[in-house]
Amino acid sequence: MEEDTGALPRKSDFSQWYNEVLWRAEIMDVRYPVKGLYVWYPHGFGIRKRTYGILRDLMDRDHAETMFPLLIPKTDFMKEAEHIKGFEDEVYWVTHGGTSELDVPLALRPTSETAIYPMYSLWIRSHTDLPLKLYQIVNTFRYETKHTRPLIRLREITSFKEAHTVHATWEEAAAQVEVALGLYKEFYDRLRVPVIVSRRPDWDKFPGADYTIAVDTIMPDGKTLQIGTAHMLGDHFSRTYDITYEDANGERQHAYQTCYGISERSIAAVISVHGDDKGLVLPPEVAPIEAVIVPIIVGKRRDEVLSAAAALEEELRNAGFVVKLDDRDMRPGAKYYHWEMRGVPLRIEIGPRDIDANTVVAVTRSGRKTTLDRRGVVEGVSSVLAQFGEELSQAARQAMADRIAMAGTLEEAAGAVKTGVAVVHWCGSQECAEKIEAAVDASILGSEIRSDLISVSDGPCIACGGNGTSTLVARTY
Repeated sequence: MEEDTGALPRKSDFSQWYNEVLWRAEIMDVRYPVKGLYVWYPHGFGIRKRTYGILRDLMDRDHAETMFPLLIPKTDFMKEAEHIKGFEDEVYWVTHGGTSELDVPLALRPTSETAIYPMYSLWIRSHTDLPLKLYQIVNTFRYETKHTRPLIRLREITSFKEAHTVHATWEEAAAQVEVALGLYKEFYDRLRVPVIVSRRPDWDKFPGADYTIAVDTIMPDGKTLQIGTAHMLGDHFSRTYDITYEDANGERQHAYQTCYGISERSIAAVISVHGDDKGLVLPPEVAPIEAVIVPIIVGKRRDEVLSAAAALEEELRNAGFVVKLDDRDMRPGAKYYHWEMRGVPLRIEIGPRDIDANTVVAVTRSGRKTTLDRRGVVEGVSSVLAQFGEELSQAARQAMADRIAMAGTLEEAAGAVKTGVAVVHWCGSQECAEKIEAAVDASILGSEIRSDLISVSDGPCIACGGNGTSTLVARTY
């Protein structure tokens, strides 16, 4: 791809900044000739690979990875009326194989409950088969009619992690929801992305679920982005798909289920939360290149500098770092721009003076410069990267805190949602929710809030004055 060295739009113009960063930093190419479908550049796919590597490590502690088919027969898909009603306008249908019309139309999965649960009904026989905890990372298709946006609102979700668990009791299933939320909190901690967890109102829960708990972050424009969900399904789907087990007394019982998912919105969050006016800023754990080595060529010592740079690259790679030597015939400044745009956490400079002093110069993506002893360079690089990661966490956390405001009136809430999230008291009724949403031009996001940045309390509903509890109100993607 041809390098564009012009200035980025400022991040304060978030929408324009986001679109520009995606192609300048080589994350995704939007020029694929189908609306809502995008192509991963290798650099973007490298971010995806490392991000989902973290997610797999977490899931593999107590889940087994699997893979179910993309195509779902209409006969199975249409069994669960409430669930299907939530997706019926988003389904892509395959009606022909070649020129022959299919006897049974096939749905491209918008989500996989209707593909997985008929198989669960065959696999589960006894209480000894429980709990069953499986997950897959697959592509899903939804005919999104709203304005599409790469990584955020798609017609093909290329990286949908969905877990589906089965349990003997409602209580065990509810406990698994909490386990899922713990995994998601750890996942986003490692991505350095702060989150707020809340329970969605009943009209916004996953179709067919008893309840839904969602994970959100606040984007630079003040809107919230849902970046994870966990659904308590109860026995709703087990009754539809006949998922039963024989208990210890020899009696047949319907099982209880959960499902929970994360998509490439997680990567959109990393890009948006950490990026700056120069481009991407990547946490070391997800960066496809953790450190780039830039040799500073001066005078007649070119070969000596390149040899020293190559030795440094080998040492760091052998120590487990993802490192690249940039020995292109370019000015150092052009190289700096290239790697800053792509979010590389650390730049290591080595030139004749450094060789003479037995040092290297480490410069973080934030611009902090440190001189490291060449003899302890592995430990030095590790320390600098760790400190950089913590700086990202603290900066992101403070940015989120600055976008959260307590609001005691509709007027205050309307002002707060222009730049972030309003925390209001709400009685829980849909009638009052509609009044609040109309007055503030934003949505009731959720209650039962879990965030150490928000003090939860009870108080009078800002719509009716009745008993209310702390609730999030925000503009959403």
